[in-house]
Amino acid sequence: MSVDEHPLEIEVGDGTGAVPAVLARPDGARATVVVAHGAGAGKDHPFMSGFCRALAALGIATLRFDFPYVAAGRRFPDRPPVAIATWRAAADAARSHAREGERVWASGKSFGGRMASMAVADGMDVAGLVFLGYPLHPPGKPEKARDEHFATLSGMPMLFLQGRNDPFATPNEQLDGLVRRIGPSAVLDWVDDANHSFEVKGAERPAAEIGASLAPRTAEFVDAHPGN
Repeated sequence: MSVDEHPLEIEVGDGTGAVPAVLARPDGARATVVVAHGAGAGKDHPFMSGFCRALAALGIATLRFDFPYVAAGRRFPDRPPVAIATWRAAADAARSHAREGERVWASGKSFGGRMASMAVADGMDVAGLVFLGYPLHPPGKPEKARDEHFATLSGMPMLFLQGRNDPFATPNEQLDGLVRRIGPSAVLDWVDDANHSFEVKGAERPAAEIGASLAPRTAEFVDAHPGN
């Protein structure tokens, strides 16, 4: 099923300006997943578009957006206050297009997912979180864990989709431990032999296909948490 995509402009406020986004709403959408890109690529990277289009084909609406630094053509990611403000604006935009009572979820690749979780810890209201490769620490520096804010997210449905060979989550036991500490609301699904981009050595696939491969599990998790 092909779902039409519609370009949007999302006003962030506080002098930041507007960022571009793409909305896809299948008929009778069961939920909306807002999706943010990683640090090195924008909303139109094939991984992002493949993931969102596959979700839409499964009956889940999506809104993917650029952070201000990408919209402005800059290389380095925005600082957390700007990224969090952008996340809030994107979630509000998704709600404005959703039907009454429709659940709005937050998802993101690497940096985008981390900023989503920080926005939720800062009070952003969403139904749950889906991480497409959480950057638990810089590669080779497991002592610099980026996990302090998860202490405030107990009870929030969270799905971690993570490659076993992801250098941002090695050793794997460190992410296993974080998910255990969060509690039963968090689920960790390891993708065997996959790296941070979910690529598997010796099994070359287009980035759009790799992104799309993560959509069924995401839809299943969203459907398993229908809310009130």
